[in-house]
Amino acid sequence: MLQRWHILSFLLAALSAPSFSLADSSFENTAIVRTVDLGGSLVHVTTTYAVKALEPGQTVYHIALDENERHKTSWIEAKVKGQQGALRMEELAQDEDSKSHLFAVTLPKKLGVNGTINLVLDTVQTHATYPWPQSAAQKDPQSLKYESDLFIVSPYHTAVQRTKIKPSSPTVLSYTTPENVDQFTLESPVTKSGTTITYGPFHNIPSSSNAEFIGEHQQVVVVHYNFDYPVLEIKKLQRSAEISHWGSNLNIEDKIHLYNAGPTLKGHFSRLEHQSQNFYRTLGPHILASLTLYLPAGIRNTYFYDIIGNVSTSHLRTAPSVGKNARGNQFSVLEMRPRYPIMGGWNYTYTLGWDAPLEDSVGWDAANEKYIVGVPVMTVIPGTVVTEAEVKIVLPEAATDIEFISPFPALSSSISTHITYLDTTGRPAVSLEYKDLTDKHNGIIYVAYKVPLSAHLKKPLAVATAFLGVFVFALTARRVDLRLHKR
Repeated sequence: MLQRWHILSFLLAALSAPSFSLADSSFENTAIVRTVDLGGSLVHVTTTYAVKALEPGQTVYHIALDENERHKTSWIEAKVKGQQGALRMEELAQDEDSKSHLFAVTLPKKLGVNGTINLVLDTVQTHATYPWPQSAAQKDPQSLKYESDLFIVSPYHTAVQRTKIKPSSPTVLSYTTPENVDQFTLESPVTKSGTTITYGPFHNIPSSSNAEFIGEHQQVVVVHYNFDYPVLEIKKLQRSAEISHWGSNLNIEDKIHLYNAGPTLKGHFSRLEHQSQNFYRTLGPHILASLTLYLPAGIRNTYFYDIIGNVSTSHLRTAPSVGKNARGNQFSVLEMRPRYPIMGGWNYTYTLGWDAPLEDSVGWDAANEKYIVGVPVMTVIPGTVVTEAEVKIVLPEAATDIEFISPFPALSSSISTHITYLDTTGRPAVSLEYKDLTDKHNGIIYVAYKVPLSAHLKKPLAVATAFLGVFVFALTARRVDLRLHKR
C-alpha cells in the first residue's frame, strides 16, 4: 500500500510540474528556420517548425521562448503553414531553472507516428533595438544594434536549424561570429549574402530549453546596422470615444505622448542647417519632420493641437463615408506636420480628434435588443510601439446591460461613470488598459448595451426643466419688490 502511495505521489508531482520534461520524446523538429526582419521600435520574427510526431495521437506541440525573447515579445501567433487561421495557444508555467517560457499549441488534427506538420510562429518584438552610437549630429547617419540568442530553444530534439537576420538597410556595420560551435556544424557558423546574415545550419541539437544546454552552449549575437527612418515610440496613448445617439455622432480624441527613441542630438539644434537639409532633401534619418496617418472615412470636424495651441501646418484629405461594412477599404489621409522637427531624444505631446457618423460604427442586435458599437483600439503609426495605452468608451446616459469584448487581452478593464454637460446621473464608461501595442494590435473593441426609451427622453426633459426653471425664476423676480421705501 505504501509503495502504491509513493507511485501515485510521483505521478501527481509530474503532472503538476511544467511540461518541459514530458515533451521531449513526443516530437522531433526535422528543421527550424527563424527569419528576423529588423526595424526600429518593432522587430518582426517568423519561425517555421517542420515537425514529426514520434508517438501516436499527438494533438499538442510545445514551443519554447527563452526569458530574454519572451520579455521582448508583445505579439505571438501560431498557424499551420499556408493557412490563415490562428491555432489555439496557451502559455504554461515558466521553468525555474532555465527561465524558459513554454507555449502549448493545439494542432488542427491528431498526428500518428511519423506524421508531419509545418507550423509558423509569428512574433513581434518591442524595445528590442537600441541606438549605437547613442548620440548623433543633425547630419550624421543613424545606426542601431540588435541582440539575439544564437540557438532557437525547443523542448524537442532538432535535426537542423538556422537563423536569418535581415536589416532593412543595405548597410550592415558589423555582426557577431559565434565561437565553440564545432560540435553542431563543420561549416562557417555565420555567412553574409547581400544584406542577409545567416547563422547556421546547426545540426543534431538536443532538447535546448533546459538550464544545462543554455548555460553550456547558448550565446548572444549582435548585429549593428544602419536604419534610415526615425525610431518612434508612443510612451502614452489616451483614447476617448464618446457615443451620442441624439447627435448620431461618434467623437474620438487621442492624447499622444510621442518620443523619438533614436540617438540623442549631439550639440545644439540649428534651424539654418535643418532648412538647408530640407531644401536639398538630405534630412537626417533620425529627424522626424512629418507623419502620415490613415483615419476612418467620413470623418469631419478634425482638430490637431499641442500644448501651445492649434497646429495649422497639416493637410487632411477626407474620404466619403462608405458604411461600416467597407470601413477597411477606404481612409482619410492626414499629413501631420508637428510644430517643430522632433530630434532624437525629444518628446512631442499633441491631441488629435474627429467626429464620425455613428451609423458607420454601430449596429442593432434584434435578438438581444442591444446596440453594438465598434471602436478601434488605436490609429496605427507604422513601425511605432505604444508603451502604455488607455481606451475609454463613453456610452449614452442611462445605458444598461453593458458587455464588451477586447480583440486581445487587456491589462485591466473597468466600468465607471463619466459626467459632462447636460448630464443628470452621468454616463457609463468602459475603460481598458494595454501595454506594448504594435501594428498587429490594430483590432476593434466591441461594446453591447441597451438604452431604454426613458433614457432617450432624459436629456430633453433635463433641458426643458432647466429652461422652465429659468423662466419661473425670471417671472417671479419681476413680481418681487425689493425697494425699502415706496413713493
